[in-house]
Amino acid sequence: MAGMEWGQPHQVLYGILLGVAFGIIARLLMLRTDYRQYPTYPHGRIIHISLGVIAAALGAVAVPAMYKKDYTAITFLTLAAQQFRDVRKMERETLSKIDSMELVPRGTTYIEGIAMVFEGRNYLVIFTALMTSFASTALGLLWGIVAGCLTLIIVYILKSGKTLSHIAEAAVAPVRIDGPDLFVGDIYMMNVGLASNRELVAERGIGVILTPYNANGKATLGNLGQRQAILFDLSTILGVYRDDGEPALVPMAKLDMKDGRLGIFLLPQELNAEKARVVVQRVPILESAVRMPTEASVNKGEGEPSG
Repeated sequence: MAGMEWGQPHQVLYGILLGVAFGIIARLLMLRTDYRQYPTYPHGRIIHISLGVIAAALGAVAVPAMYKKDYTAITFLTLAAQQFRDVRKMERETLSKIDSMELVPRGTTYIEGIAMVFEGRNYLVIFTALMTSFASTALGLLWGIVAGCLTLIIVYILKSGKTLSHIAEAAVAPVRIDGPDLFVGDIYMMNVGLASNRELVAERGIGVILTPYNANGKATLGNLGQRQAILFDLSTILGVYRDDGEPALVPMAKLDMKDGRLGIFLLPQELNAEKARVVVQRVPILESAVRMPTEASVNKGEGEPSG
């Protein structure tokens, strides 16, 4: 295969088929229905797999098309990008409607992050198919397989982002009631007025405190969307001991204004404080919630005003 000239019909066909195959494998590798139950099974997964097949086909045929100087292939890729942006919009609208029915909602920041991920994964599929098709058509079938495997490794690395364990340390903290005031450790959470609710908090309450490693972590934990993501993941995995119309029992997260620590309080169905701590550590860091004040030039000592 390696000795063949570029453009022989069967070699081009092999390149396209191999590109499509590796593109579909890449999409399947990135497709997972987990505790968030999204994409739904089976219909949600069928939609995303179908879009993955389309993305793989577009990436695979782009190389032979451009080799034959059919530059309309670029136009098709542009149209595909527009379609995937529409997919992102569709995901955002769907999840927003679902979110209004949740006892503990995801929040708009989490929803935007999920929509962004699904759009980006289609581009990774195009990239996989494009690289595989190019290597197979230009160098031979064996090199196409090698390129496909390398891109799958890249896809696997990019599949998941960082978690809160990278920016903060989570520790179980005692939940205590001081009169009507509720504390997690030494962090004030809220006022609990009813005696029945105070008894329930004392019986079932679990507290976790996140201590950021640096100023970047402190700023990220201060984002309301990131906090809501923590509460959603905890409530989804451990359950939530409340029903609609009970605001006093809603899980909450509040900052200690002095040092930036984040106190988290919840009333779970499953009373397991250690599991709650592990869940908090594994909450994804939302891309739109990331803040890096230490990267500002003023904090690096650059760009000092003269005079």
